[in-house]
Amino acid sequence: MEAFYYLVFGALAVVVAGAELSKSNKDRVNTSAAFNSFKNNYLVVYSLMMAGDWLQGPYVYYLYTTYGFGKGDIGHLFIAGFGSSMLFGTIVGSLADKQGRKRACITYCITYILSCITKHSPHYNVLMLGRILGGIATSLLFSAFESWLVAEHNKRAFEPQWLSVTFSKAIFLGNGVVAILAGLLGNTLVDSLALGPVAPFDAASCFLTIGMFIILFTWTENYGDPSESKDLFTQFRGAAVAIASDEKIALLGAIQSLFEGSMYTFVFLWTPALSPNDEDIPHGFIFSTFMLSSMLGSSLASRLMARQSPRVESYMQIVFAISATSLLLPIVTSFLVAPSGTKGGSISFAGCIQFLGFCAFEACVGLFWPSIMKMRSQYIPEEARSTIMNFFRIPLNIFVCIVLYNVDAFPMTVMFGMCSMFLFLACFLQRRLMLIVEKPKTENWAGMKDRDTESEPLNL
Repeated sequence: MEAFYYLVFGALAVVVAGAELSKSNKDRVNTSAAFNSFKNNYLVVYSLMMAGDWLQGPYVYYLYTTYGFGKGDIGHLFIAGFGSSMLFGTIVGSLADKQGRKRACITYCITYILSCITKHSPHYNVLMLGRILGGIATSLLFSAFESWLVAEHNKRAFEPQWLSVTFSKAIFLGNGVVAILAGLLGNTLVDSLALGPVAPFDAASCFLTIGMFIILFTWTENYGDPSESKDLFTQFRGAAVAIASDEKIALLGAIQSLFEGSMYTFVFLWTPALSPNDEDIPHGFIFSTFMLSSMLGSSLASRLMARQSPRVESYMQIVFAISATSLLLPIVTSFLVAPSGTKGGSISFAGCIQFLGFCAFEACVGLFWPSIMKMRSQYIPEEARSTIMNFFRIPLNIFVCIVLYNVDAFPMTVMFGMCSMFLFLACFLQRRLMLIVEKPKTENWAGMKDRDTESEPLNL
């Protein structure tokens, strides 16, 4: 079965390379030299930030086990991270709008570096503090940087369509190329050089430090609403009113929570799904294959967003439907393929089918990120962008905490079924969003038709 992994990885690599090399002028957006310089600066910073994040991911659980903690204690540490993101994320998001997005990005670097430093301690309370700091940093990573980019892009009067170029490239590099290279670097540090499971966290601190200095010396500050008269509660209330009064924003928040909640649940489920009988699977190679699938999705997203049609609101319905179907495969194979009773060995036939489905899901993830970023840039008001984006993460973090707390209480097929149901619901809500966005155009066309009809007798 080793050849199976190489075959899938090789096929995806060829498709991704072909997709990038075969782009025509229709698939590219003509931009200015000033924009390219701005975009490249952001991509360097974003890639360094994501390198700091990806280096840590594969080794967090493993590090805790080397300190002698059991599954229950580790689960509580993970819950603390998501709970911290939920409780403090909205506060730091509002502060980013008020005090400045550049400051918030620098705060992300400092907070995550401190979180990495705590990994050197085997004491549970210190590790808990590290998880809380990591949760705050995660909220900043997924709100402050995007908010700074959108505001700075608009401040410099670049074409609105060019934002999609930066978004798709950021996901292609940050969630694809960097993720794969970070996995290889982490493997080299821990296994080849035998530096121990803390080494990737030290490397992450180095990348975060480099990125922080680039931000300090090359970025300018921008704000949401810097008004001194608005306190934190007023900002929260304003963000809540914006979500409640604009159905597009509310739908966008629900769609994001449903998809990301399913995505984070998938992170915890794919390993036991592919190795239910303790099959020997190459976790690092599978992770790299998933990231290659994500690169394929972001490459496709850049093609789609470079064109006027189809709109993001339209093709994302298909993306959600495919992602929902792909996560149904573990349920389908449990009924159609006889389970293996043999312990150990290589991946089963059912596992191979699921693996291909999971690659399709990761490709949908690659499509999702730049597309949701583009929709957020269009519909979320600038003055409360970071606050609203962190509001969206509240139901996501609640959902993930509940899943983590009850991960052993439900069969795996139930968990995958729940994720699939959420994704189908996201597809339905995306359909609703598309209809709302297209409604004014339909009404305007109908109004023009009526006016033309009324004017005809006057022209006779």
